[in-house]
Amino acid sequence: SDKIEDELEMTTVCHRPEGLEQLEAQTNFTKRELQVLYRGFKNECPSGVVNEETFKQIYAQFFPHGDASMYAHYLFNAFDTAQNGSVKFEDFVMALSILLRGSVHEKLRWTFNLYDINKDGYINKEEMMDIVKAIYDMMGKYTYPVLKEDAPRQHVEVFFQKMDKNKDGVVTLDEFIESCQE
Repeated sequence: SDKIEDELEMTTVCHRPEGLEQLEAQTNFTKRELQVLYRGFKNECPSGVVNEETFKQIYAQFFPHGDASMYAHYLFNAFDTAQNGSVKFEDFVMALSILLRGSVHEKLRWTFNLYDINKDGYINKEEMMDIVKAIYDMMGKYTYPVLKEDAPRQHVEVFFQKMDKNKDGVVTLDEFIESCQE
């Protein structure tokens, strides 16, 4: 009966993506590219779904000198568009399509969403600080030149001086896009 339970568990956990034709229409990838991406995705995530822990483990491999877990957490939330704690192949490939082949506007909108941690439509200084700290942690202790302790705070101050056009303490999507395009 264990074998039957295992097989049942496998069938419930596994997620198969919608047709490649549909993904091809929704992304900037060819069918061939989607097949290659899917193979890689399934290789890392046989169940067809990535949870945050797996995502962090995969991401950590790219930053051996730093702690990427916090940045990976924010990145995972940006990939997890349904906010249900898992990233399916479709979510992954849609985000990748924007980041690699999207228009400047699409890329900026996606990045804004990454920084808008609480998803209220604004980036405040706390959110910006959390992301910047996570980036500094990820880069690790071996950056050159060596970073001063208050570097993240200074980074955020400069960011807000440039971006917060109406000086109301938050950055809207429009302010973000306008500032980045400047």
